[in-house]
Amino acid sequence: GQTSHETTGGWASAPDGPYAWGYCFVNEQNQDVYCTPSSQYPCAAGKKYYGRGPIQLTHNYNYGQAGQAIGKDLINNPDLVATDPLVSFRTAIWFWMTPQGNKPSSHDVITGRWSPSSADTSAGRVPGYGVITNIINGGLECGKGQDARVASRIGFYRRYCEILQVSPGDNLDCYNQRPFA
Repeated sequence: GQTSHETTGGWASAPDGPYAWGYCFVNEQNQDVYCTPSSQYPCAAGKKYYGRGPIQLTHNYNYGQAGQAIGKDLINNPDLVATDPLVSFRTAIWFWMTPQGNKPSSHDVITGRWSPSSADTSAGRVPGYGVITNIINGGLECGKGQDARVASRIGFYRRYCEILQVSPGDNLDCYNQRPFA
């Protein structure tokens, strides 16, 4: 559901519903620079770090860390995430599997390996799909009450759970979770 939301081409009255239209784009439609000042991963001149690939990797620091992990210079070659299928999926898997800062990995959350700390519990971050949204885009989407982007992620997730005949579980949204710092 997370990656389908990031690459959706669906609309409210789309054939088969809005959640049948994930993976429509390799590149984010809004191609901003996404350059955050960093001495460790400085932005390369003329390069943009907008969302690319199935996870829609954004920001120079994510391109830098992912590139370091997979042995590719993505700071100077961010387009590899969109043009090289192996790089594209390696960066998505890296992002999914790797904890960053005080965030657990999305993998640890969805497989039940993550247990919230007392700070997480105080922030409303409890095990469930909502924490994954918080990991991926919490600063923009979580802790603000109802949000259409969060609802879209949940819609895709519920669709896939239905297809796979598995329960989506509890705590699907992050409406009342404080974002990870």
